[in-house]
Amino acid sequence: MVLDKNTHSVFSINIHIVFCIKYRRKVLNDTISERLKDIFKKIAPKYDIILTDWEHDTDHIHMLIRMSPKTELSKFINAYKSASSRLIKKDFPSIKSMLWKESFWSRSYLAISVGGAPIEVVKKYIENQGKQR
Repeated sequence: MVLDKNTHSVFSINIHIVFCIKYRRKVLNDTISERLKDIFKKIAPKYDIILTDWEHDTDHIHMLIRMSPKTELSKFINAYKSASSRLIKKDFPSIKSMLWKESFWSRSYLAISVGGAPIEVVKKYIENQGKQR
């Protein structure tokens, strides 16, 4: 397990995120996905986010990120979606005709914490604290 550190803490915060294209329009290909990934990598450091994995389908992207406890994930997501939507439509003007009212991303997203141990193992560990003396 990779542990990150700052002045006063040690942590490992991994999040699986999924963003969908508005109305699941099938507009993603390898070229567009790579451009979205490049935009992500430029914005992420400002929010103490590190991209560890990235994949796409034709209508959504999956990413695995590591972040700091001080990261405000919702602010990062808003900044990323706004910037990437604007830049993708600028870099690939033909994509506008494939979208619904030029909206690129769906407003919703999925964010799931990914830990090193299953939740049941962690629960059992916490429950057993102080019992084995």
